[in-house]
Amino acid sequence: MIKKWFEIITDHRISLRERMFRIVTGTCMVALTFTLSMSRNIWNILLLAASLITISLIVKHSIRRGNIRAGATAIAILLLTLFPVSFFTTGGFYSGVPEWFVFCFVYVCLTLQGKRMAVFFVLCTAETLLCYGLAYYFPEIVAQNAPQRFFFNSAFSVVMVGLLACVLLMFLSRMYEEENALSQRQKKEIEELNRAENNFFSSMSHEIRTPINTIIGLNEIILREDISEEVAENARNIQGASKLLLTLINDTLDLSKIKSGKMEIVNVSYETGALFSEIVNMIWIKAKEKGLEFKLQVDPSIPSMLCGDEVRIKQILINLLNNAVKYTSEGSVTLSVRCERQAVNRVRVWYSVEDTGQGVKKENIPYIFNAFRRVDEEKNRYIEGTGLGLSIVQQLVELMGGEISVNSVYTKGSKFIVMLEQDIIDDKELGTFTLASRARARAGDAYQKSFEAPDAHILVVDDNDMNLMVVSKLLAETKVHIDTAKSGAECLKLTQNHHYDCILMDHMMPEMDGIECLHALRVQPGGLCQDVPVVALTANAGSDNQLLYRKEGFSGYLAKPVSGALLEAAVLSILPKELVLISEDARQSDIDKDILIFEQVKRRSVLITTDSVCDLPEFLRKELGIAVCPYFVCTDEGRFLDDRELKTDELLVHIARGRTGYSQPPAVEDYEQFFAERLTEAQNVIHIAMAKHVSEGYQNALEAAKSFENVTVVDSGHLSSSMGLTVLCAAYMAEHHAAKAEIVEAVKRMERFISSAFIINSTHMMCQSGRISRQTQILCDALLLHPVLVLKKSKMVVGSMEMGSFSHAARKYVRKTLQDIRNIDRRILFITYCGMDEKQLQTIQNLVQQYCPFERIYLQKASSAIASNCGPGSFGLLFMRRNDAAVSFFQALTTDTAV
Repeated sequence: MIKKWFEIITDHRISLRERMFRIVTGTCMVALTFTLSMSRNIWNILLLAASLITISLIVKHSIRRGNIRAGATAIAILLLTLFPVSFFTTGGFYSGVPEWFVFCFVYVCLTLQGKRMAVFFVLCTAETLLCYGLAYYFPEIVAQNAPQRFFFNSAFSVVMVGLLACVLLMFLSRMYEEENALSQRQKKEIEELNRAENNFFSSMSHEIRTPINTIIGLNEIILREDISEEVAENARNIQGASKLLLTLINDTLDLSKIKSGKMEIVNVSYETGALFSEIVNMIWIKAKEKGLEFKLQVDPSIPSMLCGDEVRIKQILINLLNNAVKYTSEGSVTLSVRCERQAVNRVRVWYSVEDTGQGVKKENIPYIFNAFRRVDEEKNRYIEGTGLGLSIVQQLVELMGGEISVNSVYTKGSKFIVMLEQDIIDDKELGTFTLASRARARAGDAYQKSFEAPDAHILVVDDNDMNLMVVSKLLAETKVHIDTAKSGAECLKLTQNHHYDCILMDHMMPEMDGIECLHALRVQPGGLCQDVPVVALTANAGSDNQLLYRKEGFSGYLAKPVSGALLEAAVLSILPKELVLISEDARQSDIDKDILIFEQVKRRSVLITTDSVCDLPEFLRKELGIAVCPYFVCTDEGRFLDDRELKTDELLVHIARGRTGYSQPPAVEDYEQFFAERLTEAQNVIHIAMAKHVSEGYQNALEAAKSFENVTVVDSGHLSSSMGLTVLCAAYMAEHHAAKAEIVEAVKRMERFISSAFIINSTHMMCQSGRISRQTQILCDALLLHPVLVLKKSKMVVGSMEMGSFSHAARKYVRKTLQDIRNIDRRILFITYCGMDEKQLQTIQNLVQQYCPFERIYLQKASSAIASNCGPGSFGLLFMRRNDAAVSFFQALTTDTAV
C-alpha cells in the first residue's frame, strides 16, 4: 500500500496541486491513526475510525471530480473538529494530542490558498488557544489518566510528530527537485529549439541569397545588352521580384534575431543629410511609379550629425514609407522630421510618415504591429508582403528606447510617428533640405561603367561556380584582370606566386572558410599578398557581421546579392588610385548601404593607440599617427567624451558652481569597437593604457583584446603626459618599422625611467573622486598641506607633503623634482597643468629653467578626465631619466618639432 502511494505521489502525469494534496492528507491520516492508538474510550475510537473513512472518501471524490480545493477545505473542517475532541478525551495538555495540533497548521498552509488559507489559519490558532484556556480554567472537563501514561503518550507523540514531519519534508523536497529537474529539461529543450530555429533562419538566408545573387547578377548583364523593349521589361520584372524576395528574407532574419535577443543596436556617428538623401532616392521613384506625390519636410534646426544606429533608423523609415506607398492608390506620401533639444548634447527627433491611403479600421489598430498578421485581409489580398514590416519596426524602436504611435482614419489615411532620442555629434544645423535638391530618378538609366583599370589584378575566391561567373561578368567592362579560386587552398596557391591589388573572398567555404584563409594569407611565408586588401563578399547578411569582419581583419564587407554598381564601387574604393581611370559619368553616390568599406589606404604593420588621458599635443599625435580612445566625463548633465564633447575649462567652470564631475574609463564594448576600427588601419595594434591600479581602463582594454589576435595591451605604469612619453617613444619605433615584440619590450622597460609626479593645489576634487577620504581632505585644508602624487609600480601614492601657500609649495616641489640633474634627460619636459593662467605657467617655466634647463618644454593642458581628479591649480613635471633606449627618439623629436 505504501509503495503504491509513493508511486502515485511521484507520478508526473498528476498535477503538482493534486500530488501535494495527497501527500499532506496522507500524513494527516497517519497522525489520526496514532491519535486513535492513544485513546482508551470506545466512542473515541469509533469517531476517529469513522473520520479516517470519511477523509478517504473525500480524497477519492475530490480527485475524481477535480475539485481539490473543496476536498482540502472539507478535511480541514474535519480536523478542526476531531483534534479538540481528542484533546479533552485523552488527557488534555498532558496527553500526546497537543503535538498533533501542529499538523493542523501544516495541512492548512500546504493545501489551501489565498483568503481561505488565512481564515483557516486564524481558526486553527483560535481553536488551539481555546482548548488550552478551557483546560487551564476548567480542568474538570478534561479526562484524567494515570501520570505514567501522560509521559508515555507525550514522548511517543513527539517522536512520531518528528518522524512524520521528516517524511513529509523528504517527500516535498523530492517532489520539488523533480519538478525543478523537469523545468530545467524543458528550458534546455526550448533553448535548443531556439538555437535550431536561429541556425535554420541563418542557413536559409545564406542558401537563398546565393542563387538570388546569380539571378540578379545575370539579369543585370541582360539589361546591359542591346535588347528589345519586351525582353527588357521582363528583365526588370525579374529584378523587382528578386529584390522583393530579398526583402522578405531580410525581414524574416531580423525577426528571428529580435525574438532570440541577438539583435544589437550599434550606435555610430552619421550625417542626417546623407541618411535623408538615401531614403529619398529609394522611395521617390517608387512613389512616382504609382503616380503619388512624395513630400519631404525636414526641420532645418536638426543637427547635421547625430549618434544612433543609422542602419536601423533607415530600416524603420524605409519600412514605414514602403508601407505607405503600397497602401496608397492616389494622393501623397509625406515624410516629416522635427527635433527638440533635450540637453546640451541630446536631441529628441520625431519622424512621421503620413499617407492619403485606405487607412486602418479602428478595431484593427491594436493588431497592426502583430507579426504575420495583415489587417483587413480581404481588401489587401492583392498587396505584396508578409505582414512582418510593422512588427519589426515596433521592436526596433523599442530596442532603441523610442516610441511609436499610429493615427488612422479608415478610407482617409494613416500617420505613423516614431520618436527617438539621440546624441549630438555636430551641433551645426542641417539647414534647408528639400526634395528637389536631393531626389534623383534612376529608372531607365543605361549602364555606364564607373572606372577602368586595365593594369589592375584582382582575385575572386568562392566555392560556387555561378558566383565566380557573375562577379567576372559584372566587372568585365572595367577591364580589370580577374583570377578565380574555388577554395581557400587554391587561393593561397595563387597568392604564393602572384600579386593582386584586391581580393574578394567568400566567407562560407568547405574545408577552409574565408576567415581562416585570410589569417593564413596574412602570415603566408613568401606570400605576395600579405598586405593586400581583402573584401568579404558573402551571403551572411546582418549588422552583427560588420563587427565580425572588422575583428577578423577584412578591409570591407559586401553583402550578396550584389549589383554591378555596388561591386564596382567596392573595387574602386580598394584599388590603388594610380591604376584607376575614373569615368566622367561615374556616380560616387551609387555606393549603397549594402557596401561597407573599412579602409581605403594600405594598412600599417603596427599602430600605436592609447587613451585620451595621455595628455599629448594634438600635432604630435597626428604626426606620429597615434589613435586615441576617449575616456568619459560624467556630470549632472550627462556623460561626455573626454576633450571632444567636454573641454577641461568647461568642466572646471561646471565644478566651480558646486556640481559634480568624475571620469569613467571606456567599457569593454567601447574598446572592442575601437580596436575593430583600428585593425582596419594596421595589421597589429599595441594599446598603451594608464597605470592598471589607477583606473579600470587597463583591465577593460585587456578583456576587449581577448576578442582579437592582433591587439596587445600594455600597462604604461603612468598617467597623463608621463604615459604620453611612453606612447611617443612607441609610436616613433613603429614609424621606423620596429617589430611588435621589440616595441612592447621597450615600453615595459621605459616604465622605470619616467618621472611622474604631480602637486595638488586643493584636495577637494580628489575627495570627490574617491581618491582620498573626507577626513584627509579636511586635515589638508586645515594644515595647508599639498600632496605630491607619484606613480610607483602602477600605483598612485603620496610621495611627500608640502606645507604652506601653494606658490611656496610649488617652488619646493620643482626644486626637489629637478635636484638630481645628472640623471635627467634634458631634451624634453612636459609641464601638464590644470586651471592655470599664463602668468602662473610662466613662473613655473622660470623656476624650471633656473634649476634644470630643458631643450624643449611643452605646456600641455590636462584632459578633462585628468582634471576631474586633480582640480584647478595642480600641475606636474614629467620627463625621462637618462636612458639609452630613448636617445634616438628624443634626438629625432627635438630635431623635427618646435616648442
